[in-house]
Amino acid sequence: MNKEWSELNKIMQTQIKKKDTYEVGIDTLFDLRNKLMKNLTSFNDELSRTDFNAIPFINADGYHSKTIVYSIWHIFRIEDIVAHVLISEDEQVFFAGNYQERINSPIITTGNELVKQQIADFSRQLNLKELYSYIFEVKESTEKIIKNLSYNELKRKISEERKEYLKSLNVVSTDENAIWLIDYWCDKDIRGLIQMPFSRHWIMHTEASLRIKNKIHSN
Repeated sequence: MNKEWSELNKIMQTQIKKKDTYEVGIDTLFDLRNKLMKNLTSFNDELSRTDFNAIPFINADGYHSKTIVYSIWHIFRIEDIVAHVLISEDEQVFFAGNYQERINSPIITTGNELVKQQIADFSRQLNLKELYSYIFEVKESTEKIIKNLSYNELKRKISEERKEYLKSLNVVSTDENAIWLIDYWCDKDIRGLIQMPFSRHWIMHTEASLRIKNKIHSN
């Protein structure tokens, strides 16, 4: 794992545990996210559309077995769902901004259910320009939500009603590769959600994308 990102993530986790360092911890989180976003946006300047769709580790086991465009979709669909459905309990950016049509996506889910060639086929269909519009909007809206959270709200658990509502939206596939996400998120408090989908999850998929990029460019 990238040492700088890993260190920032560790510092942030320690800071948001204590009331007197909570606000500094949120600043650390945003700093980490800005550094990661810089990498994700740099792909747009450095890679061809074919590179975005490439799946050089198709048979591997791990985050790098995807495509870069899939990884970007996946990071931000998860964030959008968690931030809006589970934390702020309002409408997802995806639906409010009519992004399914704009991105030309055949799915509304996180994409966890897709494997191998399905990921490659899915990747080719997406409108990259609109996908980037989506991820900027999601990042901004999530950070607005986080900024408005008080320290005491971090202990809030996800209610059973919210969990059922999330299931009813069909934004998480019922496929065994995806359905576990609902329990995984809903068993966490708000602090736990900040520590996973909003930080560590970004790191893992950004690193996997860099690995894919390096592989493509070494061929």
